[in-house]
Amino acid sequence: MVAKPLVDYLLARPDFRVTVASRTVAKAEALVAGRERGLAQPLNVQDEKKLDADVAAADLVISLVPYIYHVAIAERCLAHGKPLVTTSYVSDEMRALDDRAREAGVLLLNEIGLDPGIDHMSAMKVIHAAQREGGRVVSFKSYCGGLPAPEADTNPWGYKFSWSPRAVILASRNAARYLERGREVNVPGDELFADCRAVDVPGAGEFECYPNRDSLPYVETYGLKYVETMFRGTLRNAGWCETWLALSRLGFLDDAPLNCEGLTYRGFSARALGVDAADAESAFAARAGVAEDSPVVGRLEWLGFFSDEPVPQAEAAPMDVLAERLAEKCPYGESERDMIVLHHEFDVGYGGRGERVTSTLVDFGVPGGDSAMARTVSLPAAIAARLILEGKIALAGVQIPVLPEIYEPVLAELERFGITCVERKGPLE
Repeated sequence: MVAKPLVDYLLARPDFRVTVASRTVAKAEALVAGRERGLAQPLNVQDEKKLDADVAAADLVISLVPYIYHVAIAERCLAHGKPLVTTSYVSDEMRALDDRAREAGVLLLNEIGLDPGIDHMSAMKVIHAAQREGGRVVSFKSYCGGLPAPEADTNPWGYKFSWSPRAVILASRNAARYLERGREVNVPGDELFADCRAVDVPGAGEFECYPNRDSLPYVETYGLKYVETMFRGTLRNAGWCETWLALSRLGFLDDAPLNCEGLTYRGFSARALGVDAADAESAFAARAGVAEDSPVVGRLEWLGFFSDEPVPQAEAAPMDVLAERLAEKCPYGESERDMIVLHHEFDVGYGGRGERVTSTLVDFGVPGGDSAMARTVSLPAAIAARLILEGKIALAGVQIPVLPEIYEPVLAELERFGITCVERKGPLE
């Protein structure tokens, strides 16, 4: 769902050839679209022999498959001395490859997408500028979300999918941790959406925000030794947090399979709640602590979870049934745009005075063309790949884009595509 701008960018360069490998070769063929220097081929990343041969034949590898496969691909890159680019967070297993990668002189560049990616790069640009002027960042808050453009916000969920619904659900089960005014805050995964706050983004509007994973490692990563508040959050439209908190508490995000044979969606909901089918709505409302006519119940009803439509799977986990319904009911139409909102707030101390610096990116998809999510996730990876192949990024080890030699040229190139973070400065209130 995000690879096309990356393929188009690299194939636009006359000196590059691009091989696109996918489990479904028709999808790879659609991405190269018959262009002479583009090659489509089938690949199941669990086929170790084929994966090894494909990595050996490349000059650089870009992995946009699910993150659980990145380390296996990185192992083949180390074996053959090939640089790797991914848009995913650095896992503990990936981080453990750092020493070997440095010894081999191989770059494993991760987190070079949107969030993570552009968020890191735009933040470091401001942080380094403040530090050069003698400033100390005492508070850093970062918010990011992929949402429907206002005119495309046409369903009760306030959301449409420009990336995998299952990945959205998996991310919604993550625990979170952040620093607020010197106090460490830990949020368990099943209570993630109870930590909800309103955020007003200039030029974009007001949103709900909940914590995004573990913010504390970025204190060291960003070099913020004086920071008292460190928070990274995800933006959504109004009503998202209360709905997903109910889904989490009532077991709809569970991954243990249930027997669905012969069940309607109403029956499935009742089984997930442990009640009779006739009582599904009232049980959901009561346990969620909302009225039966509340928007939370209405969103589940709109998805069809209280309908007599049969569940197509014979066995499925609640999270997979939910993902299937969300994918079916919440797609973008051909003429609809998505919207990316990325907003940073920095409080910087300069001796006797303070300054508030903001950095804001608002980007829209192209109706009938690339989504904003696809552009902002895959173009940073494409640009970084080009710079590595041209010898303009000469690093080794497991890296993320917080160094000037990475973020300065990538941000400059993104501006050519209209992907620009607007910075504003003012006094602290």
